[in-house]
Amino acid sequence: MRSTRQRLLDSLQAPGQSPLGRPAPLGDAATQQLVELLEQEQPADLVRDQQLLTGVWELRWSSSRQPWLREAPWLENLQVLDPNRGLGINLLRLKGPLGSIAAISVVAALELCPPQRVSVQFQRGGWIGPRLGGNRWELLATVRQSFPAWLDITVLDQELRVCRGNAGTLFALVRRPDLCVAELLPA
Repeated sequence: MRSTRQRLLDSLQAPGQSPLGRPAPLGDAATQQLVELLEQEQPADLVRDQQLLTGVWELRWSSSRQPWLREAPWLENLQVLDPNRGLGINLLRLKGPLGSIAAISVVAALELCPPQRVSVQFQRGGWIGPRLGGNRWELLATVRQSFPAWLDITVLDQELRVCRGNAGTLFALVRRPDLCVAELLPA
């Protein structure tokens, strides 16, 4: 029998019947049940696993009803984390070749608060464009964050990250080893 972790990963990324090359999603209730079970079986510890946070992560499931916090077949919903630099970015971009041209972002300062919390201070938001001649085109405005924000990292390994946001939203993300942190973070 497949482990809870493997069943969740399979539902998030395995080849199958959906147009995206993944099986039809389990449904919110079934996915949430797997996530909660995995949180008990494999709890994250940022003291031990801090280096695993660094990378590009793609949102594959969320308990949120907000469209920008959900997976969409035409959109890459990425989170780029570099805790060593205290920097992260949420990046929404079109899938395919137009992705580097049409990207909306929110840049944040990150602070690790072990054993599981990452404090998030949103700083700038707007458009991040392609790199041309070594420079990246950016149009970012200051963001005034009026509330404390954080993510509790509840499951973390080389391929999978589960976290809970300060509003109670549950997220399941998979690592995108084909994308580079340095290329996606703003200047």
